[in-house]
Formats: sequence, C-alpha cells, structure tokens
Amino acid sequence: MTNRLSWIDEELTKLKDTGFYNNIRTLSSPQGSHLIVDGKRVLNFCSNNYLGLANHPKLVEAATEAMQKYGIGPAAVRSIAGTMDLHIELEKRMAQFKKVEASAFFQSGFTANGAIIPTLVGKEDVIFSDELNHASIIDGSRLSGAKIIRFAHADPQALEEAIKTAPEYRRALMITDGVFSMDGDIAPLDQLIEICERHGVMSMVDDAHGEGVLGKGGRGIVDHFGLHGRVDVEVGTFSKAFGVVGGIVAGKAKIVDLLKQRGRPFLFSSAVTVPDTAACMAAIDLLEQSTELVDRLWANARFFRAEMDKLGFDTGVTQTPITPVMLGEVTVAREFSRKLFENGLFAMALGFPTVPRGKARIRVMISASHSQQDLEEALDIFDRVGKQIAR
Repeated sequence: MTNRLSWIDEELTKLKDTGFYNNIRTLSSPQGSHLIVDGKRVLNFCSNNYLGLANHPKLVEAATEAMQKYGIGPAAVRSIAGTMDLHIELEKRMAQFKKVEASAFFQSGFTANGAIIPTLVGKEDVIFSDELNHASIIDGSRLSGAKIIRFAHADPQALEEAIKTAPEYRRALMITDGVFSMDGDIAPLDQLIEICERHGVMSMVDDAHGEGVLGKGGRGIVDHFGLHGRVDVEVGTFSKAFGVVGGIVAGKAKIVDLLKQRGRPFLFSSAVTVPDTAACMAAIDLLEQSTELVDRLWANARFFRAEMDKLGFDTGVTQTPITPVMLGEVTVAREFSRKLFENGLFAMALGFPTVPRGKARIRVMISASHSQQDLEEALDIFDRVGKQIAR
C-alpha cells in the first residue's frame, strides 16, 4: 500500500538539505532586552517589541484588573455574544489615537487583512498591490477574488502605469505596507495617495510596523505624512510596538460599519480575550501620555545603525528601527545567527521564501528597552562574529 503521506518526508528532507528548515527556538522568560532562549540567557535583538511594552507593569496591571472584573474569554464571536464594553472602548480609543472616525478590533493584524480586503473588493474588481506586501495582504487579496496587479516596490510611477493599463473593473483598491518588515523602508504614501485620488482608486495601508514607531507619539505612517482623512483604510496590529496581540482596521465610519457586517473573521471567529483588550488600552494610555519611549527607540536605532555601518556591515535601505544585516546566502546567514547565539545574542536569520533568494540576512530589531550597554555589547558581538564569517 502506498503511503499517502510519504511526500511530506520528502519535503522535510529537502528543506533540511537546502538549509531552509526552520529550527524554532523556545523562550522561557518575559520579552525584554534579554531573554532565556533554549535555556540560555541572551541579548534580545529579534522581537518586534519596539517600545518594550510586552512586559510593562502598567499593561500587566491592566490585564490583571480586567480579568478580576470580566474573567478571561468572551466565549463568542463579536456578532453574537462576544462584544464586551472593553472592545467598544478600545475601538473608540484607537479611532481617537489614529484621528479617524471609527475602528474595528480583530484577533490579529493578519485576520484584519483577511476581513477588510474581501469586504471592499470582489471578483469584478482589481487590487493594485506593492510587490513586497506582507503575506497577510497577499492572502486577503486572494480571498477577495479580485484581480491582483502588482506594481514595482515603492514606485509611484509604476502604480500610475498599472492603473492606466488595467483592464476594465468595477472598483479598485491600492494596498501597500507602511513600513516593509524585511528591509525597514517606508512606503512613499503621500505620492501613492495622490495617484489614488486622481484616479478614483480606494487606498489602504497596512501599518503593522509603523504603529508605535512613526508619527507623533507612534500614531503611524498616516500621521508621519500628514495624510489624515485622505487614506481610506489603515490596518494595524497590537502585537508589535503595543506589546500585546490583536489587529485594528481604522478609517471612515461607513467602512467600519460595513466591515462589521461582512468581515468573516469578525463574524465567525471568537473575540479577543479580556486581558489582551485591557492591555492594549493600557498601551494606548502610555503613548498618549508621553513620546519618551518612541524617542528612545529612534535614538537607539540611529546609534546602532551608524555603528554597524562603521564596522563595515551592509544594513540595506532601512529608514526605521528595523536593521537588516545583509549577508546574501541563507547558509551564511544561518551560520552567522548560530554564532551570534553562541556569543550571547539572539537574532534570527531570514532567507527564502521570507526574502528573495540571494538576499538572506540577520534582521536586527531595535527596542526602546535596550540600554546603551546592551547596544555596545551587541555591536562587539557582531564585530567578533563578522571577523569569523566572511561578509
């Protein structure tokens, strides 16, 4: 009898033989500047914990108090019995923070994209998508059934040409990441929006890596460019700079209203838990009270990148605290990551299919939680490992 699952063994063997198998490390400590990873205490330059909020006492306190009042899980979808007053309050707070009319709270940024894109476009429509957009945008676009036309990365002229030459459509939607998570560059959103307005195309930005990072007090890429009221949809996440979990769709009230009627993750997947919701609001409180954490994040990022450049590393085209250390081949990047770990620094290698072939890298994630000593120690480790491995 033929083993119907034998192909899986072949696939796993191929991944291991080609160096693409992902050995997942295990954490046994809170997020912070240091972690316990696979039982070893190391510097953390790997997490999306931009502002150091994932273990902030204010967020822990808010989550604990909310659990004592509400319990833990809503035990239902939002449209039946899962909408709690905490969810409504968070949506109002986030709309105020983003300076939009309304927002909708989802289980993650990934599910937010899976909800909003099919709500706005369908089989008779077209999506103009940056070629380096996140996987959640790609999946949400495929779910919509709309024709997907990719335009050259961060290229306004390519977008305009794509719009002009597109086949006939009913509605059109332009989607771009705000900050591109692999390279750390920022979309030219101001130029893209001008083109969309000129051609009557709806606009959407996924600001997952811009929330808490760009704009005044971390209000994101729309605030960064002063585009309030001109971007139709903003998608964000609470799982990175906000240090918790969950996604947000923000924009005009009628879009949010329609989303809550048609967004499948809103209608068919249970609501976000009580402690997560309360912790998200505590994170908003901190960002509204002070820009200190955002300012520290950027100071750390500028220092680290400048020093890495002095050491001779290629940090690509980053404009943000995401600092790619370009190494080329995935085998080199994985060996570099292993050596870093041996020397007390946790920073994972990223290769195909996460990034294009031949552009493997160590992606360094800078945080406000890093002290000057942490940064200097990391630079010393990179320098030592770099001298051992050709770069």
